[in-house]
Amino acid sequence: MKKFFFILVSTFVALFIINISWIIANLFYWSISGIDVILSETTLLEDIYLSTYFIWIVWADVVWWITLLIYAKQRKAYKSDSEHYLIHNPLDTKKICVTMSAYNEEEIIKDAVTDFIKQPNVERVIVIDNHSTDKTVEIAESAGAKVITKKSNKGYAHSWYTGLKETLNTDANIIVLTDADGTFSGYDMAKMIPYLDNCDMVIGSRMTQVLSEETNQNDTFLVWGNKFLGAFFQLKYFNSRHMGVTQFTDVGCSYRCMRRESLEKIIGDFTKNDSEEFVDEVDDITIGLFTTQRAIENDLRIVEIPITFKERKGTSKSGVTQKDKAIKYGLQFIKFILTS
Repeated sequence: MKKFFFILVSTFVALFIINISWIIANLFYWSISGIDVILSETTLLEDIYLSTYFIWIVWADVVWWITLLIYAKQRKAYKSDSEHYLIHNPLDTKKICVTMSAYNEEEIIKDAVTDFIKQPNVERVIVIDNHSTDKTVEIAESAGAKVITKKSNKGYAHSWYTGLKETLNTDANIIVLTDADGTFSGYDMAKMIPYLDNCDMVIGSRMTQVLSEETNQNDTFLVWGNKFLGAFFQLKYFNSRHMGVTQFTDVGCSYRCMRRESLEKIIGDFTKNDSEEFVDEVDDITIGLFTTQRAIENDLRIVEIPITFKERKGTSKSGVTQKDKAIKYGLQFIKFILTS
């Protein structure tokens, strides 16, 4: 089915380019021919109808639409068994472990740790320090966090994975992933965690205007880009009844909660043969989307809900606010969705 989806999208792009090119070429021809077109014995519609290129393009379009209908029919019952409808499995006792990645966040790390550690049922906050050169480690420890330090900068994906593994060394039954840059709010857990009574993972969406601080890093380009990629990712797991196994609007959000047993089902998928080497699909950009993908393909149930999103404190390490990098990241997401 992955290959079918890849072929479907690739041929759509090719046909779109061909159709647009054909229209532009004909408009150009008619615009420069002028009076010759008017005086010709055939009408404009006859010229189009008799065009060999036009006939082949129409047939290609028809075949593509038939293929799309076949795809939709095959996906009519995708993940529509009883395990993917309403199931109530409440967590009567809540023990929460929060993990956050940090790199040179001395400006905000104290507030970030304090914000999460004071929330109800949070038993531990683990900070994965990516070899900071400032006072991030000392400040995080003084705020009450357990800090895992690295001897070298191994990147965001490594911190994400290390944090998840560390949470499994605790007795927590709820795992929370967040960032240490002050953009996320600890109090959002109060609305995210109740959904775990009905699902396995809850992912935040930063796309709701009334929940966003005006000066946050998501400008118009990033908002529209995230929504497009979210819809594209949802299309990969299309279900003709519900338009997908879940609704995605924000592929770049790292704030999420999950049940412990859910994490245990997917933690082994990040690396090759139980080694510490990541599988090919994982990098600093795609790690969040990879986690979501593995959850879906392991039959875990996901819900995305709106969360608050604040202005970042300190300097962004990803550089996502720069248009060239944002475009590069977007292309990486598209490649991941198409090929993974």
